[in-house]
Amino acid sequence: MRSLYSSIIYIVQAVLPISGLFSSKMKLFVKGRKDVFSTLRSQLKDQDRVIWFHAASLGEYEQGVPVMEEIQKKYPAFKLVITFFSPSGYEIKKNNAFAKATTYLPLDTPANARLFLDIVHPELVFFIKYEFWPNYLTELKKRNIKTVLLSGVFRENQPFFKWYGKWMLKSFEAFDHFFVQDNASVLAAETLSLHPVTMSGDTRFDRVSRQIEMDNTLDFISAFKANQLCVVCGSTWPEDDQVLTTFINKHQSETKFIIAPHQIKAEKITALQQKLKVKTILFSEKEGKDLSEYDVFIIDTIGLLTKIYNYADVAYVGGALGGTGLHNILEPATFGIPIIIGNQFEKFPEAKKLQQLAGLYAISNQEELDDILHKLIVDQKFRSQTGMIAGHFINSNTGATRTVIEYITSIYG
Repeated sequence: MRSLYSSIIYIVQAVLPISGLFSSKMKLFVKGRKDVFSTLRSQLKDQDRVIWFHAASLGEYEQGVPVMEEIQKKYPAFKLVITFFSPSGYEIKKNNAFAKATTYLPLDTPANARLFLDIVHPELVFFIKYEFWPNYLTELKKRNIKTVLLSGVFRENQPFFKWYGKWMLKSFEAFDHFFVQDNASVLAAETLSLHPVTMSGDTRFDRVSRQIEMDNTLDFISAFKANQLCVVCGSTWPEDDQVLTTFINKHQSETKFIIAPHQIKAEKITALQQKLKVKTILFSEKEGKDLSEYDVFIIDTIGLLTKIYNYADVAYVGGALGGTGLHNILEPATFGIPIIIGNQFEKFPEAKKLQQLAGLYAISNQEELDDILHKLIVDQKFRSQTGMIAGHFINSNTGATRTVIEYITSIYG
């Protein structure tokens, strides 16, 4: 089966350039992989001691950051290499502060895996969350390179739990340790006879818990918010924007709204503006304006959302009202604010847990959004209690990084 899988990947590799003609994202996916090996050769030396982190996209990268930070402090002699599968992660973090080299991961063919490992020659490898590439894992096992799953998640709907995906389990022998997020993942891993498994928790809690200690001041947001209650709508998609704009238009009040769309495309920003019947300003148009006069602030840039959540009284986090996938709820939760999301979040254990604790509310339609958002705006006691639960949820789930670093210390001292 692995031979069939590899053949399919080779075919995909051959036809990908064609797909780049029809999709800007696929164009980045293809273009970014063209010079990976030459880039790595130019940035790494044979004598470098390397630790390699692989992340699918931005969310997984954020899970790796706390461990990267601690490695830099404790083992400064090591060079870090970071790879991404997705353009949405690579394009935002290609100039990160941690890595000696940051690239796309070449597609999972046996030849690519051999050449990549020849050049990078890592001593230790972290695959984050649920990145499982059989040819890379097989080659890592052949070379006896220590390999760790970081903040892993196992669910019984993953292919290797099915009859047609059982062949993948042979490559899992590459892992020297599985650090997983929750007890459900421990139990699921046991059914596959994976070991050793440690329930470390999610390193993202460590990542976001530090944000509150940083300088999160944004003068232009302070000017916009003034002394009004503020709802921050982060990483929204069109389906999120539809219910949010309907609420804003129907419930015109002194409440301020900040919308940070996930996709910063001119036509989508224009479409969002056209839906709104209240005074709206774009980030790109803010200079020289009295921002306090506007009701809605649309953030048509990237990199500011984490700090903007510091100004929120209520947060709406996008992605779960459609099929695109829930975005990061931990970033607003660390500021101790109540959170609203869509109802399609089955793959996100942190959202399930926070909902059970009543620090998060999920909606499936306009009526449900109207009810919970109105209550959070007008009922200060309910808003404060819900936000307090969210903040405590973050503080009580930190510590995963320490567990992983203890493991690294057992290797390197």
